[in-house]
Amino acid sequence: MPLTPLDIHNKEFGRSFRGYDEDQVNEFLDLVIKDYEALIRENKDLQNQLVTIQERLNHFSNIEETLSKTIIVAQEAADEVKNNSKKEAQLIIKEAEKNADRIINESLTKSRKVAVEIEELKKQASIYRTRFRTLLEAQLELLSKEDWNSLERMEVEQP
Repeated sequence: MPLTPLDIHNKEFGRSFRGYDEDQVNEFLDLVIKDYEALIRENKDLQNQLVTIQERLNHFSNIEETLSKTIIVAQEAADEVKNNSKKEAQLIIKEAEKNADRIINESLTKSRKVAVEIEELKKQASIYRTRFRTLLEAQLELLSKEDWNSLERMEVEQP
């Protein structure tokens, strides 16, 4: 069992013939009691401080653990957002490629159709030109014939 200041105060020593001076011993014991009480108070204060510091340490450890978990959750969320963004970007690219292919195919189809129409128009223009030339040549031939010349020479009789 630990020694208390009261134990020191109540301690009595037996007397002997050539013993120590009782007043000096009592004065020294009083000093020991004061110092011992001061040490006990200081020890209690230190224990109280230790408890307070331990509570604060536990509090900060809990905060640290919470922050660590929060950082992990945030990192996981960031990774998920990143992965979702990549997937969405890939889908957008695929959709854009499909649209581009569709537009290219439509453009090729239209250009082929226009080319066919141009060829058809060229043929029709050539046919028209040939027919018109034939018509003009026929008309020129008619104008060159003698019948026209004889009509010009004829006189019209008046009644």
